[in-house]
Amino acid sequence: MDIKTAKQIFDAHNGIMRTKDLIKHHMYNRFIKKMMADGYVEKIKYGYYQWQDDRSFSEVAIIARLFPDAVVCMESALQFYEYTDRTPSVWSLAVDKHSTKSRFDIDYPKVKPYYIPKTQLELGVKNVMIEETQIKIFNRERAICDCLRHENKMDVEVFNKAIQAYIKDPKKNIPRLMEYAKVLRTESKVRKIIGVWL
Repeated sequence: MDIKTAKQIFDAHNGIMRTKDLIKHHMYNRFIKKMMADGYVEKIKYGYYQWQDDRSFSEVAIIARLFPDAVVCMESALQFYEYTDRTPSVWSLAVDKHSTKSRFDIDYPKVKPYYIPKTQLELGVKNVMIEETQIKIFNRERAICDCLRHENKMDVEVFNKAIQAYIKDPKKNIPRLMEYAKVLRTESKVRKIIGVWL
């Protein structure tokens, strides 16, 4: 097999392939090692390889490929909605509480999983495009409810800025916020912290 064919196969897999997919396409260990040595391919975690091109710098493309079941949440969601001006050092991902923990042990990009019940994982999910990649993220109301639930684990400044930004956001949906707060048992916090501003 030549490099051109290998690139076409990687392209068909959005630039990231697992070992078993490589073997299925007759790309075996020696050829993979040669592609890595020649700078065409990079190993991003055990059993996962990425083609080195413009996309290879996109963290979101790696997240979407490695964790298709995860939902962007907490500080990462706040950044998307411009509720914080800090760039998080890790990707916050909501995942099923039964997920295997070792999945998230990767060097790049850094991820921080939040293990939650499946019923809560489906609440307030939407698909968005980030850097030409489709990925799941919690909507504004769900992101704010999660901030209220995890207030004691968040930086005070980040928390306060996020709440104020949501209150000023013309796209906010208070009935939806209250609906989610009821399911996530944060009603009293919503009334106490956000209610005073409305």
